[in-house]
Amino acid sequence: MNNGTPAYGLWSLVLLNSAIFIMFAFSFFKPQTARDWRTFGAFAAFIVALFVEMYGFPLTIYLLSGWLQTSYPGLDILSHDAGHLWATLLGDKGFGGDPHSGVLHLLSYAFLGGGFWLLSSAWNVLYHAQRRQTLAVSGPYERIRHPQYVAFVLILFGFLLQWPTVLTLLMFPVLLVMYGRLAVTEESEMRARFGAEFERYAARTPRFIPHVGRPQETA
Repeated sequence: MNNGTPAYGLWSLVLLNSAIFIMFAFSFFKPQTARDWRTFGAFAAFIVALFVEMYGFPLTIYLLSGWLQTSYPGLDILSHDAGHLWATLLGDKGFGGDPHSGVLHLLSYAFLGGGFWLLSSAWNVLYHAQRRQTLAVSGPYERIRHPQYVAFVLILFGFLLQWPTVLTLLMFPVLLVMYGRLAVTEESEMRARFGAEFERYAARTPRFIPHVGRPQETA
Protein backbone atom coordinates (compact mmCIF):
# COMPACT_ATOMS: atom_id res chain seq x y z
CA MET A 1 0.00 0.00 0.00
CA ASN A 2 1.50 3.35 -0.98
CA ASN A 3 1.74 6.32 1.31
CA GLY A 4 -1.00 8.18 -0.59
CA THR A 5 -3.62 5.57 0.23
CA PRO A 6 -5.20 5.76 3.70
CA ALA A 7 -4.69 2.54 5.66
CA TYR A 8 -7.11 3.33 8.50
CA GLY A 9 -10.31 5.23 9.12
CA LEU A 10 -11.97 2.98 6.54
CA TRP A 11 -15.09 2.35 8.59
CA SER A 12 -17.09 1.11 5.62
CA LEU A 13 -14.58 -1.74 5.31
CA VAL A 14 -14.88 -2.42 9.05
CA LEU A 15 -18.65 -2.81 8.67
CA LEU A 16 -18.45 -4.77 5.42
CA ASN A 17 -15.82 -7.29 6.54
CA SER A 18 -17.37 -7.74 9.97
CA ALA A 19 -20.78 -8.36 8.39
CA ILE A 20 -19.41 -10.83 5.85
CA PHE A 21 -17.61 -13.03 8.37
CA ILE A 22 -20.31 -12.82 11.03
CA MET A 23 -23.07 -13.70 8.58
CA PHE A 24 -20.91 -16.43 7.03
CA ALA A 25 -20.42 -18.01 10.45
CA PHE A 26 -24.10 -17.48 11.28
CA SER A 27 -25.15 -19.36 8.15
CA PHE A 28 -23.18 -22.40 9.35
CA PHE A 29 -23.83 -22.20 13.10
CA LYS A 30 -27.47 -21.02 13.20
CA PRO A 31 -27.73 -20.28 16.95
CA GLN A 32 -30.99 -21.30 18.58
CA THR A 33 -30.52 -21.57 22.35
CA ALA A 34 -29.23 -18.94 24.77
CA ARG A 35 -25.97 -20.91 24.98
CA ASP A 36 -25.68 -20.85 21.19
CA TRP A 37 -26.12 -17.08 21.18
CA ARG A 38 -23.46 -16.61 23.87
CA THR A 39 -21.06 -18.71 21.81
CA PHE A 40 -21.81 -16.82 18.63
CA GLY A 41 -21.85 -13.43 20.35
CA ALA A 42 -18.34 -13.94 21.72
CA PHE A 43 -17.15 -14.90 18.25
CA ALA A 44 -18.82 -11.82 16.72
CA ALA A 45 -17.21 -9.53 19.31
CA PHE A 46 -13.78 -10.91 18.41
CA ILE A 47 -14.43 -10.34 14.69
CA VAL A 48 -15.56 -6.73 15.21
CA ALA A 49 -12.54 -5.98 17.43
CA LEU A 50 -10.26 -7.46 14.78
CA PHE A 51 -11.58 -5.44 11.84
CA VAL A 52 -11.83 -2.21 13.84
CA GLU A 53 -8.06 -2.37 14.27
CA MET A 54 -7.42 -3.70 10.78
CA TYR A 55 -9.24 -0.89 8.95
CA GLY A 56 -10.58 1.57 11.53
CA PHE A 57 -8.32 2.64 14.38
CA PRO A 58 -4.96 0.81 14.90
CA LEU A 59 -4.92 0.83 18.71
CA THR A 60 -2.19 -1.82 18.97
CA ILE A 61 0.07 0.04 16.53
CA TYR A 62 -0.33 3.25 18.54
CA LEU A 63 0.42 1.48 21.81
CA LEU A 64 3.58 -0.06 20.31
CA SER A 65 4.53 2.92 18.13
CA GLY A 66 7.45 4.09 20.26
CA TRP A 67 9.01 0.63 20.46
CA LEU A 68 8.33 -0.13 16.79
CA GLN A 69 9.92 3.11 15.58
CA THR A 70 13.00 2.48 17.73
CA SER A 71 13.37 -1.21 16.83
CA TYR A 72 12.36 -0.90 13.16
CA PRO A 73 13.34 2.63 12.08
CA GLY A 74 12.43 2.02 8.43
CA LEU A 75 8.91 0.84 9.21
CA ASP A 76 5.98 3.01 8.18
CA ILE A 77 3.81 2.24 11.20
CA LEU A 78 0.69 3.78 9.66
CA SER A 79 0.82 1.57 6.57
CA HIS A 80 -1.48 -1.40 6.28
CA ASP A 81 1.46 -3.82 6.02
CA ALA A 82 2.74 -2.68 9.42
CA GLY A 83 -0.40 -4.12 10.98
CA HIS A 84 0.83 -7.59 10.08
CA LEU A 85 2.94 -7.63 13.23
CA TRP A 86 4.10 -11.23 12.92
CA ALA A 87 5.67 -10.37 9.55
CA THR A 88 7.54 -7.48 11.17
CA LEU A 89 8.55 -9.27 14.38
CA LEU A 90 9.57 -12.55 12.72
CA GLY A 91 10.90 -11.10 9.48
CA ASP A 92 8.38 -13.11 7.45
CA LYS A 93 7.98 -10.61 4.62
CA GLY A 94 6.66 -13.03 2.02
CA PHE A 95 7.27 -12.82 -1.72
CA GLY A 96 8.30 -9.38 -2.89
CA GLY A 97 7.96 -7.99 0.63
CA ASP A 98 4.20 -8.66 0.68
CA PRO A 99 3.20 -9.98 4.15
CA HIS A 100 0.03 -11.47 2.66
CA SER A 101 2.21 -14.14 1.04
CA GLY A 102 4.19 -14.90 4.20
CA VAL A 103 4.22 -18.37 5.74
CA LEU A 104 2.05 -17.48 8.74
CA HIS A 105 -0.46 -15.61 6.62
CA LEU A 106 -0.80 -18.54 4.24
CA LEU A 107 -1.06 -20.92 7.21
CA SER A 108 -3.89 -18.79 8.57
CA TYR A 109 -5.95 -19.61 5.49
CA ALA A 110 -5.70 -23.31 6.38
CA PHE A 111 -7.01 -22.62 9.90
CA LEU A 112 -9.81 -20.38 8.60
CA GLY A 113 -10.86 -22.78 5.86
CA GLY A 114 -10.67 -25.79 8.15
CA GLY A 115 -12.63 -23.98 10.85
CA PHE A 116 -15.47 -22.96 8.57
CA TRP A 117 -15.58 -26.43 7.00
CA LEU A 118 -15.75 -28.05 10.44
CA LEU A 119 -18.44 -25.60 11.57
CA SER A 120 -20.56 -26.41 8.52
CA SER A 121 -20.09 -30.18 8.79
CA ALA A 122 -20.85 -30.22 12.50
CA TRP A 123 -23.99 -28.12 12.16
CA ASN A 124 -25.37 -30.44 9.47
CA VAL A 125 -24.96 -33.49 11.73
CA LEU A 126 -26.31 -31.70 14.80
CA TYR A 127 -29.33 -30.35 12.93
CA HIS A 128 -30.46 -33.80 11.83
CA ALA A 129 -29.75 -35.31 15.26
CA GLN A 130 -31.87 -32.63 16.94
CA ARG A 131 -34.73 -33.27 14.54
CA ARG A 132 -34.60 -36.98 15.39
CA GLN A 133 -34.07 -36.14 19.08
CA THR A 134 -30.99 -38.36 19.15
CA LEU A 135 -27.37 -37.89 20.19
CA ALA A 136 -25.07 -36.51 17.47
CA VAL A 137 -22.36 -39.14 17.04
CA SER A 138 -21.52 -39.18 13.31
CA GLY A 139 -19.35 -37.02 11.07
CA PRO A 140 -17.13 -34.67 13.10
CA TYR A 141 -18.92 -35.82 16.26
CA GLU A 142 -17.42 -39.27 15.70
CA ARG A 143 -13.98 -37.77 16.35
CA ILE A 144 -14.63 -35.10 18.99
CA ARG A 145 -17.57 -34.24 21.22
CA HIS A 146 -17.58 -30.48 20.51
CA PRO A 147 -16.57 -29.83 16.88
CA GLN A 148 -18.41 -26.50 16.71
CA TYR A 149 -16.44 -25.02 19.59
CA VAL A 150 -13.23 -26.35 18.07
CA ALA A 151 -14.24 -24.79 14.74
CA PHE A 152 -14.64 -21.36 16.34
CA VAL A 153 -11.23 -21.67 18.00
CA LEU A 154 -9.59 -22.62 14.67
CA ILE A 155 -11.13 -19.57 12.99
CA LEU A 156 -10.10 -17.20 15.78
CA PHE A 157 -6.57 -18.60 15.79
CA GLY A 158 -6.38 -18.20 12.03
CA PHE A 159 -7.23 -14.52 12.36
CA LEU A 160 -4.59 -14.10 15.08
CA LEU A 161 -1.98 -15.44 12.66
CA GLN A 162 -3.02 -12.77 10.17
CA TRP A 163 -3.48 -9.70 12.33
CA PRO A 164 -2.64 -9.90 16.05
CA THR A 165 -3.90 -7.08 18.27
CA VAL A 166 -3.68 -6.44 21.98
CA LEU A 167 -7.45 -6.77 22.39
CA THR A 168 -7.88 -9.98 20.38
CA LEU A 169 -4.84 -11.58 22.03
CA LEU A 170 -6.45 -10.85 25.40
CA MET A 171 -9.84 -12.07 24.23
CA PHE A 172 -8.56 -15.36 22.82
CA PRO A 173 -7.74 -17.15 26.14
CA VAL A 174 -10.94 -15.77 27.66
CA LEU A 175 -12.91 -17.31 24.79
CA LEU A 176 -11.06 -20.62 25.22
CA VAL A 177 -12.16 -20.75 28.86
CA MET A 178 -15.69 -19.71 27.93
CA TYR A 179 -16.04 -22.40 25.27
CA GLY A 180 -14.57 -24.98 27.64
CA ARG A 181 -17.14 -24.16 30.31
CA LEU A 182 -19.98 -24.18 27.80
CA ALA A 183 -18.83 -27.62 26.64
CA VAL A 184 -18.93 -28.96 30.20
CA THR A 185 -22.41 -27.49 30.74
CA GLU A 186 -23.60 -28.99 27.48
CA GLU A 187 -22.25 -32.40 28.47
CA SER A 188 -24.09 -32.26 31.79
CA GLU A 189 -27.34 -31.69 29.91
CA MET A 190 -26.62 -34.51 27.45
CA ARG A 191 -25.72 -36.85 30.31
CA ALA A 192 -29.01 -36.09 32.03
CA ARG A 193 -30.94 -36.56 28.80
CA PHE A 194 -29.27 -39.60 27.24
CA GLY A 195 -27.76 -41.32 30.28
CA ALA A 196 -25.75 -44.45 29.51
CA GLU A 197 -25.75 -43.74 25.78
CA PHE A 198 -23.89 -40.51 26.33
CA GLU A 199 -21.49 -42.15 28.80
CA ARG A 200 -20.52 -44.73 26.17
CA TYR A 201 -20.10 -42.01 23.58
CA ALA A 202 -17.98 -39.85 25.91
CA ALA A 203 -15.83 -42.85 26.85
CA ARG A 204 -14.75 -43.43 23.25
CA THR A 205 -14.77 -39.85 21.95
CA PRO A 206 -12.37 -37.12 23.21
CA ARG A 207 -13.77 -33.71 24.08
CA PHE A 208 -11.65 -31.46 21.86
CA ILE A 209 -8.54 -33.22 20.49
CA PRO A 210 -9.23 -36.25 18.26
CA HIS A 211 -7.47 -39.58 18.60
CA VAL A 212 -4.91 -40.42 15.93
CA GLY A 213 -6.30 -43.08 13.61
CA ARG A 214 -9.81 -44.50 13.64
CA PRO A 215 -12.21 -43.70 16.50
CA GLN A 216 -12.02 -46.14 19.38
CA GLU A 217 -14.87 -48.58 19.72
CA THR A 218 -16.29 -49.66 23.03
CA ALA A 219 -18.59 -52.53 23.86
